[in-house]
Amino acid sequence: MLKTNVCGVEFRNPLMLAAGIMGSNASSMNWILKSGAGGVVSKSFSLNPHPGYPNPTTVAVDGGILNAIGLSNPGVENFKEELKKIDHEGNVVIASIYGANPLEFSQLVEEVQEYVDMIELNISCPHAMEGYGASIGQDCNLSHTIVSAAKDASDVPIIAKLTPNVTDITEIAKTCEDAGADCLSLINTLGPGMKINIDVAKPVLFHKSGGMSGKAIKPIAVSNVYSVYEAVDIPLIGVGGIYTFEDVVEFIFAGARAVQIGTAIMDEGVEVFGKINQGLEEFMKDKGYSSIDEMVGIAHD
Repeated sequence: MLKTNVCGVEFRNPLMLAAGIMGSNASSMNWILKSGAGGVVSKSFSLNPHPGYPNPTTVAVDGGILNAIGLSNPGVENFKEELKKIDHEGNVVIASIYGANPLEFSQLVEEVQEYVDMIELNISCPHAMEGYGASIGQDCNLSHTIVSAAKDASDVPIIAKLTPNVTDITEIAKTCEDAGADCLSLINTLGPGMKINIDVAKPVLFHKSGGMSGKAIKPIAVSNVYSVYEAVDIPLIGVGGIYTFEDVVEFIFAGARAVQIGTAIMDEGVEVFGKINQGLEEFMKDKGYSSIDEMVGIAHD
């Protein structure tokens, strides 16, 4: 009943781990899978190790979390070893990658594609270094070039993760589709946002500002999924503030075939996946839905 298909890849349920939360090593990703997720997305990684920003990198705010981790990662060679140890039996494994130019993206695709089912391009991080993340995803030409290079190098489906920090997200979505993206995930964190410590009169985060995740951004994410669903023909993955099965249903009705969950794990624990799956199945039975397919995009009818 909960199975869903995203560009030819079958998930046992529509829930997956979002990039950036518990996605740094195989043991934590396997824990997420055992807890009920149908798939996992790794933390974003690059060709070479990157230290990211010094602490503090996260701070709680009303309605969510601000983070500016700075895309810290041990590099592709180390990450490949973790990807090899993830339990692929019945599970979907997705690598999140980032780079500064088309060559870096295509090299990363070639390095990791044999170990994963799909690859997600992080062209949307709002606190990345200059030339990375959202600085790519806010530019149609750069987005097209990066997605096209990754797609040309890949034997597995390519997902482009979009930023909400643009004038018109449908413009970027159509550009990525035209460049060959098989799927889009939206949205990445909103921002940049800031919290100031009034006792010392300084921003809390070392980077000063960071991306906002959590419950407060869900209405924006749902709206973006709804708009992009009407603009493209490729599958969508919804991300942003998902805590309950009702949240998942909203995203599916807006047009998503699957969703990613991140901040909720910090608040609810890994048990959130099992709770949502149970609630979603009960909702579907109660409303007479026999498959996720029947529900995708029906808010548009």
